Amino acid sequence: MRIVTCIKQVPASSKVDVDPITGVLIRDGFNVKMNPYDLYALEASFSIKNKTNNCTIQAITMGPISAKEVLEEALYMGSDEATLVSDRRFAGADVLATSYTLSQLIRHIKEYDIVICGKQTTDGDTAQVGPEIAEFLNIPHVPYVVEVLEVTDNSIIVRSSFDEHDEVTEVLYPCLLTIEKGIQVPRLPSYNRKTQMKDYDIKTITLAQLPDKNPDHYGLNGSPTRVEEIFPPNKRTDSILVEGTRTELAETLFKILKDNKYV
Repeated sequence: MRIVTCIKQVPASSKVDVDPITGVLIRDGFNVKMNPYDLYALEASFSIKNKTNNCTIQAITMGPISAKEVLEEALYMGSDEATLVSDRRFAGADVLATSYTLSQLIRHIKEYDIVICGKQTTDGDTAQVGPEIAEFLNIPHVPYVVEVLEVTDNSIIVRSSFDEHDEVTEVLYPCLLTIEKGIQVPRLPSYNRKTQMKDYDIKTITLAQLPDKNPDHYGLNGSPTRVEEIFPPNKRTDSILVEGTRTELAETLFKILKDNKYV
């Protein structure tokens, strides 16, 4: 069995810089971490591997060369292989272009049974990349997975948690799963694994190596949605002390909200 696990590097705090021209986050390799949901995606991959006799886990990510750090972390946690897809023409990709790029990388990899993604990323919070990858690959997907129940030679049985009910699904390979946090406690990177993988060469794939080499399908060119403006929020500590009866407080609060066009 071959598992492809998608991971991503995200800002480690709310203090991020924004390119004033393109309106995208500046990812310079500093103040970054692995997307928390992807830690659970990796742990789910390891859990599936433990239920099979022969399984290889390949971690993949899209980003600048500095994104290799998050792939190294995945290797030290237990991934067998790691691949970065990186090209300046991928910059500024929206959800659709990102999903398409990752699907093209998976097509380049060719051999896979399960693709695993975190439910969402903490920088975009769309929860759309996983399902869109599945659509581009034309494979079934199961979202919000909280437990892997059984792994067979031809299918996997999982439990998904929705707002008002849980659902058990059996899906045939190849398939894609998006993993909810809390499935299992993610393991820490291992020093022994770091020692074992010290000579491992993380592959870097560029646009020229993907099945679809049309640059209009990637990055800003391949993004049907554009952010008109993005900026770090201004943090304010201003406060207003309001006194009076309950009725007076309610009226004053309503006036403040109305004057600021919140209602």
